[in-house]
Amino acid sequence: MHLDGSVTAIITGGASGLGAATARLLAARGARVAVFDFNEAQGVALADEIGGVFCRVDVTSEEQVEAGFARSRQALGQERVLVNCAGIGTAMKTASRDRKTGEIRHFPAHSFDRVVQVNLVGTFRCVARAAAGMLSLDALADGERGVILNTASVAAEDGQIGQAAYSASKAAIVGMTLPIARDLMGDGIRVNTIMPGIFDTPLLQSAPDAVKESLAASVPFPKRLGAPQEFAMLAAQMIENGYFNGESVRLDGGIRMAPR
Repeated sequence: MHLDGSVTAIITGGASGLGAATARLLAARGARVAVFDFNEAQGVALADEIGGVFCRVDVTSEEQVEAGFARSRQALGQERVLVNCAGIGTAMKTASRDRKTGEIRHFPAHSFDRVVQVNLVGTFRCVARAAAGMLSLDALADGERGVILNTASVAAEDGQIGQAAYSASKAAIVGMTLPIARDLMGDGIRVNTIMPGIFDTPLLQSAPDAVKESLAASVPFPKRLGAPQEFAMLAAQMIENGYFNGESVRLDGGIRMAPR
């Protein structure tokens, strides 16, 4: 898939972090970009910066996702690229005892479900809708109609203490990558997943310097946090390299996460 002015790309979670870096890079390479996010101020600012379109979308809402795709397609045309970056994380042990009070508590099922709804179901909701739209397109010269990229995490394999919900949702994204690629292979739609490690995103930027330095030191090489632009570079490679299909790839500096 050659990224040029004939290609429309939708980026979920595109207003900040990994999604914003990807939106900027794809736009710089010529793609028309729609930014899906629920942060309207950041999303509008980014869309204005890159000459794209902002769509206010909560990926847990069928109605908002449907409206977002409709708005993007009306403004930019049917997308050939979807990059799913929308996601959340909640850290809490399955069950634990408060060291001071002795109170026992457990991870509420509704909190677990919220993480799964955003990270997993929200991802699939957008995948299915994008794939259906791509089926309406004429195939390119190589038979390709579209490319779908999802974002998982190294936590899919190395989940830490308190990450049961997060790891389960990300492992499920990895688990559905090959079956979806197989579902769509006959129609020329490729599907891949990136599993980022510790990246310098807004979530980490608010952490104390000592915490960030400790995290950076835990990476085998290079001993630093990942840059969102490096995620975007891999996303672009997966889009443009036509032989990339059905893969889930770690991007983590060689780290294997410890229990905590």
